Amino acid sequence: MDDRAPDMELVHLLRAVTVEFDLLGAEFAARNGLHPTDVRALIHLLDAARTGTRTTPGWLGEQLSLNSAGSTALVDRLERKGLVRRSRDTADRRRVLLEVEEKAVRLGRSFFGSVIDDAVAVSDALEPGERETVRRFLTSALEAARRARPS
Repeated sequence: MDDRAPDMELVHLLRAVTVEFDLLGAEFAARNGLHPTDVRALIHLLDAARTGTRTTPGWLGEQLSLNSAGSTALVDRLERKGLVRRSRDTADRRRVLLEVEEKAVRLGRSFFGSVIDDAVAVSDALEPGERETVRRFLTSALEAARRARPS
């Protein structure tokens, strides 16, 4: 495919947005003494909390393609920093659940708040049909990226 074709403009813009968010994430990690995997873990945990998904260290490891030892080390780091809490599942006391601490939410909001607010303002300015088109495009691009990941 011709890299300059008009159809590629959205792909290039999406890539540019991805790079910028990656740079922001790296800066956030560096300022807060976190590893990039720690940031990705917090994002997965926050997304899960928003959808009501109960999370375990095993679930988190699957999301990040980590083995059991790697997942444990990751959760230990996040817990030591006061960003994540382990708790026993009330339905199955053998199972450990992960919860994001308010400190992590505040930390993320203080760093990413302005870019989130700007993105929400841009979205609010769109007509409902335009917003749906953008949502469809981003959802399809996300699915394509997930399909391309090695299993």
